[in-house]
Amino acid sequence: MKLLYLPFFIIFYLLPAPPVIDPIDKVAELIRQGNIQELSKIFAPNVQITMENEENIYSKVQATLILDKFFSQNKPVSVKMLHKVNSNPNYLFGVLIANTPKGPFRITYTLKDTGGNMSLIELRIETEKVK
Repeated sequence: MKLLYLPFFIIFYLLPAPPVIDPIDKVAELIRQGNIQELSKIFAPNVQITMENEENIYSKVQATLILDKFFSQNKPVSVKMLHKVNSNPNYLFGVLIANTPKGPFRITYTLKDTGGNMSLIELRIETEKVK
């Protein structure tokens, strides 16, 4: 009788587990796609945004509008992960280089654990200084 169930257990263990997507990589992919509506779903209630030397804290809705405007004017052609810090389970940090038709931008972002979910709390977009 035990041998009857053995093939089911073997198949169960051989099936690949669904891949767990790293939140840092998820944000990078959404920026690569220019998908601000999906990105806004992981915003914290208040997001600190720094663009063009202007820093402010915006509500989720305001942050969505600001980023939607920026990415409609600067559609990413390619995005490269430059740096990723995931050593602290409560805070994650990523640095991207986004190439756009108007030039490269350095995008840095911080995610914070808020009740079991990672929320984007800070986003900084700067013109990349090419060396």
